[in-house]
Amino acid sequence: MNPEHDRVLRLDETDNVVVALRDLAPGTPADGQVRCRQRIPAGHKVAVAAMDPGDAVVKYGQPIGVATRAVRPGDHVHTHNLALPGKSHRMPLPPTPSTDTVTAAGLPDTFDGFVRPDGRVGTRNYIGVLATVNCSASVVRMIADAFGPEELAAFPGVDGVVALHYGGGCGMAGSGEGYESLRRVLAGYLKNPNFYTVLLVGLGCEVMQVQAVSQALPDRAGALLGTLTIQQCGGVEATVSRACARIREILPAADGVRRQAVPAARLCLGLQCGGSDAWSGVTANPALGAAVDLLVSCGGTAILGETPEIYGAEHLLAGRAVRPEVAARLMARIRWWEAYTETWGGSMDNNPSPGNKAGGLTTIWEKSLGAAAKGGRSPLAAVYGYAEQVTQPGLVFMDTPGYDPVSVTGMLAGGATLVAFTTGCGSVFGAKPAPVLKLATNTAMYRRMRRDMDIDCGGILEGQATVAQMGRRIFNAILETASGSKTCSERVGMGDLEMVPWQLGAVM
Repeated sequence: MNPEHDRVLRLDETDNVVVALRDLAPGTPADGQVRCRQRIPAGHKVAVAAMDPGDAVVKYGQPIGVATRAVRPGDHVHTHNLALPGKSHRMPLPPTPSTDTVTAAGLPDTFDGFVRPDGRVGTRNYIGVLATVNCSASVVRMIADAFGPEELAAFPGVDGVVALHYGGGCGMAGSGEGYESLRRVLAGYLKNPNFYTVLLVGLGCEVMQVQAVSQALPDRAGALLGTLTIQQCGGVEATVSRACARIREILPAADGVRRQAVPAARLCLGLQCGGSDAWSGVTANPALGAAVDLLVSCGGTAILGETPEIYGAEHLLAGRAVRPEVAARLMARIRWWEAYTETWGGSMDNNPSPGNKAGGLTTIWEKSLGAAAKGGRSPLAAVYGYAEQVTQPGLVFMDTPGYDPVSVTGMLAGGATLVAFTTGCGSVFGAKPAPVLKLATNTAMYRRMRRDMDIDCGGILEGQATVAQMGRRIFNAILETASGSKTCSERVGMGDLEMVPWQLGAVM
């Protein structure tokens, strides 16, 4: 917090803007001798130095864009006078990785998880029914619906029978980037250790055949309950009947699996932010980053993603790469995204949503500098493609879109068993089979959506907790959730419809 007053927040001594902590009327002192020239909404930026057109606007000690017109001290700085330039104004790479040594001394370093035959550890114990194509989506839904609370009451060790379906699987090429990406997603869900087992259900004539998916799973005995195709089974009712019989046979064995204490190093955490506001990069994201540093110090894994939402901060992540080739792979993905958006007539700055902008964020660089804070200060150990299996412990990066369900789908396919999700506007999101821990950036939204939010990080703004203190609280909550404590999204029943693979290529 600014030690002088409670009206604005200066995030770095080199910044030429400060952030309004509350609505500021014209004439309100903002910083030193600077007074607001217009009404400044809470979360929005106030200029504290004069800027000419083309001058860099600096927040977090980093450029977030350039002034598009003359800016005077006290002016509101937002979409009307701030934009991305045609050429980069990013800071140079740090000469050495900007990492700190963090330890989890004095904190718990184990959780109670489900150890699978291949040695991986789950945080939940689901039975999955996975559609290979949208044509079998309704059937897998019927199968899962057959196992309601009354039938599952006899099997308290099973978290549920969950239907996994999506809008795709046919009308696409049978090879190439789009096909392989989708197959990685489906095979990755089969491998996710939050499933005791998964039944794979197809129609029979689709491009994404059940055999193509099941053959990608040679390394985990028992992970695949079997495969069914509706056409071979004789239709909908016959398929549902046969699937339910198989699941009923396996339920006693699934119920017999018990949690056991395992090191925190066995946890794989997905990191996501959605409905971001100006406080995301000040409270919840850096606090989650502090928790990530604690997890990494224990030997655990955290997956940072959303490539469009590190755009403008990628140089900071690359500067923390453990090897030059890791940094090179990250920068190659940035260049791919620049070309990808240009192909469709867009730009990377299309990412900030109307809600983001209403909350005070202006450019994608500004949003990204806050979003990248979820990764803490740990070294960047590896960079993965979408839905690739994550095998390297530590902080890793996965190339995913920023769209929440698509991004988290890739992380779950990569092996994430729990998701920490920060939100400022108030995203409601679940992601079976993984629990989703919701972190609110501000207290007002937390109170308004109390039944959907797990932790209020807004106390950082009020001086009630430091980022490090909140990070320790989040770290404890992560281990409690991994041990079986239910999140708000689980209690309200979210997570059945959020599997959304990234669709690449033509739909034919």
